Amino acid sequence: MAQNVEVEEPTYDKSRPMPDIQLAYQYKLSNCPGKSIVGMCITYPPNGSTPPHRHGSCSVSAYVVSGTVLNKMNDDPMKTINTGGTWYEAPGCHHRISDNASKTESAVLFASMVLDTDVLERDGMNALIQIDKEYL
Repeated sequence: MAQNVEVEEPTYDKSRPMPDIQLAYQYKLSNCPGKSIVGMCITYPPNGSTPPHRHGSCSVSAYVVSGTVLNKMNDDPMKTINTGGTWYEAPGCHHRISDNASKTESAVLFASMVLDTDVLERDGMNALIQIDKEYL
């Protein structure tokens, strides 16, 4: 479950390890013409972090399979999301913090993204995540 926490928000540090992202599936949605769904397994190593980013025109839902993640979207308060917790990101949402809360244990989440098929076919994986320019 998601919880607001009294923890200082981390600032992105590029020396921290990035997560491993594995494509699990990619399908055209026959009941939603022009839309596709992509599923990804994201494994954060201990102390892992992702730079601030967006997912363009994707609708994103995520489920924490194991571990605990720190999550901040737009100007909302940062949340700690434990195993079994979920969240939703609307198209254009600014994902400001996406970190493993642990320095000693991995965290795994599964994300499903729905987007326009033509955008996915044109831009490939670049359609799924856009890192903020100052962190490239």
